Amino acid sequence: MARKTKQKSFLEKNFHYIIIAAVALIVGAVYLNRPGKDAAAQDVPAENAVMETPSQGRMAPDFTLTSTDGKTIKLSDYRGKVVVLDFWATWCPPCKAEIPDFIRLYSQYKNDGFQMLGISLDQGGLGDVKPFMQEHGINYPIMLGNDQVVSAYGGIRGIPTTFVIDKKGYVRAAFEGYRPASTFENLIKQLTKE
Repeated sequence: MARKTKQKSFLEKNFHYIIIAAVALIVGAVYLNRPGKDAAAQDVPAENAVMETPSQGRMAPDFTLTSTDGKTIKLSDYRGKVVVLDFWATWCPPCKAEIPDFIRLYSQYKNDGFQMLGISLDQGGLGDVKPFMQEHGINYPIMLGNDQVVSAYGGIRGIPTTFVIDKKGYVRAAFEGYRPASTFENLIKQLTKE
């Protein structure tokens, strides 16, 4: 009987903590299931992107990084081209889901003033990225990211995070989470004509 009284006393004593924990779990579940968080399963229209225009004055932060083949890549060297800049990692399912589309888009539009660039945020560096590139036939430059470039682009809260940059170097769209190829293709077609 004493044992039953202790259990009841414990529940009564900690009831408010149990309620707080339950609310936290519910809020966490809602947060994790918000649009853009679940990878390849969602097709979010381009209208949900953060759209910016040159008149807002947000230039894409310049950077100098080394590609997986040892070349120095500077974003400003691509001025005059539309650039899709993708922050990703080899272990990220939605990142992997976008890569075949990026390969196709780069092949299709690279001669029309388009440049695809990837920034890997893999902790394993070249040891993780180079074999992945070979296995998946990635045909565009991939660089290894660092804290400076992540910070310059707003602290990258989730991956993939992808920026579409116009010919003048202005960020015209930013996406967090998986997006279908049509989202990027429509922007590439529009911005290469401007």
